[in-house]
Amino acid sequence: MSDFLIYGANGYTGRLIVAEALSQNLRPVLAGRNREALAAMGAEFGLDWRTFDLADPAVLRREFDGRPLVLNCAGPFSQTAGPVLGACLAAGAHYLDITGEIDVFAQCHRAHDAAVARGIVVAPGTGFDVVPTDCVAALLKRRLPDATHLVLAFEAGGGPSPGTAKTSVEGLAKGGRARIDGQLVEVPLAWKSRTFLRDGQARSAMTIPWGDVYIAYISTGIPNIETYMTVSPATIGRVRRLRLIRPLLGLAPVQAWLKRRAGATPGPGADRRERSDCRIWGEARNAAGAEAKLQLSTPNGYALTATASVGMVRRLLSGAAATGFHTPSQLMGADYVLGLPGARLIDG
Repeated sequence: MSDFLIYGANGYTGRLIVAEALSQNLRPVLAGRNREALAAMGAEFGLDWRTFDLADPAVLRREFDGRPLVLNCAGPFSQTAGPVLGACLAAGAHYLDITGEIDVFAQCHRAHDAAVARGIVVAPGTGFDVVPTDCVAALLKRRLPDATHLVLAFEAGGGPSPGTAKTSVEGLAKGGRARIDGQLVEVPLAWKSRTFLRDGQARSAMTIPWGDVYIAYISTGIPNIETYMTVSPATIGRVRRLRLIRPLLGLAPVQAWLKRRAGATPGPGADRRERSDCRIWGEARNAAGAEAKLQLSTPNGYALTATASVGMVRRLLSGAAATGFHTPSQLMGADYVLGLPGARLIDG
């Protein structure tokens, strides 16, 4: 278990996953583009490291040959998933990543037949995006098998990493998404708003294009899915005003400027991660109006990403998985999140 590779190992979340892997007696090979940072990490942890970018498929194939698995932690995944996934298919290495990007989930899903033919697993979204929400969706499907509507929401404490913030900037230009009658539909930014109760206190929330509008449909078959994030009413108003300038948000200079600003703030430190947590809400409803509801409490999303990702790595390194595309709940079971440190289910 010492020859799987983590690409983007020197990033904020990559470092957390490396530390978690070491705590579980796994010794990954570190990889990415920053030679200085990787050399320092290799010396710090006593691990092998490799430096290469993603521009040359032949280089990637050479680097991945003989590896059982590659965990891609380098975002935005809209730019990195294609090359890394392609090289994994060529080399016969399982592909995992920590994306939450809808289009990347779709890209990975389209690779199912190729993955089966190559004898590998393709399992994107091994972290907070989207392990807890996908597991909640699968648990609700278990409780209400004929559900026709699914609502998922989350409150994430601690603040984003630079990579997550940059990915959010890309999402602004793409607008909102929802699953309606089985179809993935574009909707306005902050399309809907509502409240969720946390310990008796109302939390305002708006719809966002979270990965579950793609993933939860694959996991459950529920044809109508909305995903929400808790934010202040003022934030909902600001996001709705962005609808007026949405065409500008996709322009390369605007994206570059916004990403520079988004990436300037470091991710939460260890103390802040320790002090913050996350809450997940799930609601399912069938055509007759019957409902099932759940709440899930988890540690900080980055801490959960580390433990969830390493657990999925261990599963694949053990060989106990069917080949092809898997959502988290398909690969690990609906109850997987409940076995992660600090996660507990609260009937809602």
